Amino acid sequence: MIRLDNLSKSYFVQGYERVVADNLNVTIPSNVSVGLLGRNGAGKSTLLSMIGGTTAPTSGRVITDGTISWPVGFSGSFNGELSGAQNVRFIARVYGVDSDELVDFTADFAEIGRQYYEPVRTYSSGMKSRLAFGLSMGVPFDTYLVDEVTGAGDARFREKSLQFFTDRMQKSGALFVSHGMEAIRRFCTAGAVLEAGKLTYFDNIDEAIAFHHANMQVKESYDD
Repeated sequence: MIRLDNLSKSYFVQGYERVVADNLNVTIPSNVSVGLLGRNGAGKSTLLSMIGGTTAPTSGRVITDGTISWPVGFSGSFNGELSGAQNVRFIARVYGVDSDELVDFTADFAEIGRQYYEPVRTYSSGMKSRLAFGLSMGVPFDTYLVDEVTGAGDARFREKSLQFFTDRMQKSGALFVSHGMEAIRRFCTAGAVLEAGKLTYFDNIDEAIAFHHANMQVKESYDD
């Protein structure tokens, strides 16, 4: 379970206040995959960061009775001077999982060969993505945060990543951000729509998508 308790977040941009979350009070059930929908710039990634604990809210809090992942596939926190294996071993110690098992799992999953033992700064962006996704799948969480990432590499590797993530969802929940409705429908049974700082939760993903599309049509009519 994840509960947003009077959660608010705002920024000041060029002297104007931009409200991302306006006193949100929403409970997301355990073991449910939720598609987080909203127009570009609505603040979906910021909301994920607050739930994941990497961005502080302006006020309010996030309450959970389970473990929450970092954004799946996020490679921005790797230490470039350390090898992939060394980065993985460090993460294993932080999260209290068996370091040897996680190092072996990630090496097998990422399929980057000898580069796994070379500094991450020498990796291509694709190799970093493979490493990050394999690491994300190697640590079991109650809820996974996914921000437009479901794997990298060739078609075979992407399909392997998608299938593994699908299997993970049999025992875990997720908060899933994607602009692709096909991916949202594939992974999510419920939905939440962020619009103008308000979050509306739906038990049915199709109802959430319909509400999001209605919001977008209203916005487009204003733009006209």
